Amino acid sequence: MPELPEVEVVRAGLERHVVGATIERVEVLHERPVRRHPSGAPGFAADLTGRRVEAARRRGKYLWLPLDSGDAILAHLGMSGQMLVQPAGVPDERHLRVRFTLSPEVQPSRVVGPSRVVEPSRVVEPVETQELRFVDQRMFGGLSVSAGGAELPHEIAHIARDPLDPDFDDTLFIARVRASGSSIKRLLLDQTRISGVGNIYADEALWRAGLHGDRPGDRLTRPKVAELLGHVRDVMDQALAQGGTSFDALYVNVNGQSGYFERSLNAYGREGEPCRRCGTPLRRVAFMNRSSYFCPRCQPAPRRPRSI
Repeated sequence: MPELPEVEVVRAGLERHVVGATIERVEVLHERPVRRHPSGAPGFAADLTGRRVEAARRRGKYLWLPLDSGDAILAHLGMSGQMLVQPAGVPDERHLRVRFTLSPEVQPSRVVGPSRVVEPSRVVEPVETQELRFVDQRMFGGLSVSAGGAELPHEIAHIARDPLDPDFDDTLFIARVRASGSSIKRLLLDQTRISGVGNIYADEALWRAGLHGDRPGDRLTRPKVAELLGHVRDVMDQALAQGGTSFDALYVNVNGQSGYFERSLNAYGREGEPCRRCGTPLRRVAFMNRSSYFCPRCQPAPRRPRSI
């Protein structure tokens, strides 16, 4: 499943290519991705036709596009969702589910690459008709219209801020971890405490911190939790710089490019390979219908309390 760095890469691409465009037409090619819209696919299309995209925002693993109506398009990529920007006329992707035809009107020029930065208020140029396409092979992702959700969709208001958010409260997070007897990995994956951290990056941060995922939060010191939070941020920053992590062709950015952070992973997916710190073969154990990867020497399992 795409995690915070992958979703942020997609958000940044939408900000470059979609913000300022008007939605001319909406085609729902499969109704499952819009299953949460009260009036179904026809209502979904009607509510969005003619609306202008004002911004591209993210909370944890959710994306939303605020509209000039005050509503928002809320998106979750699920296991395999992709948001692709394509010129009109490019052949449809095999698992294309929803197509948004965007206005070809004259718009301010935007940043299109590291060597070209154009001041939006000074230069205008014609823009060819483009399409925003929601592609989803496994169809666990979805799109919906959040009424009045331009600032923050009410559907995701319960989700905590992510550790890269400048308003993230480190002190509150540390206190909540230390007040809980749950395992530290479970706490990292709890989106009501800290959002955007998924299985891959949790394992990576725990490896860097030398912590076993089963260590209870209330057995960690404040400095240790703060250190772990710093590793979470470092892992995510490095993943962002490399475009995210891709283990197959299902995660891509809006231009169809995969991330390369998988080449830098120290723990996740490396069962049986030597730890890059001590050389001990890494282990994999089942965790919440997923897998956890760790070094048994650098990340010793917590001692079980003695039975009385």
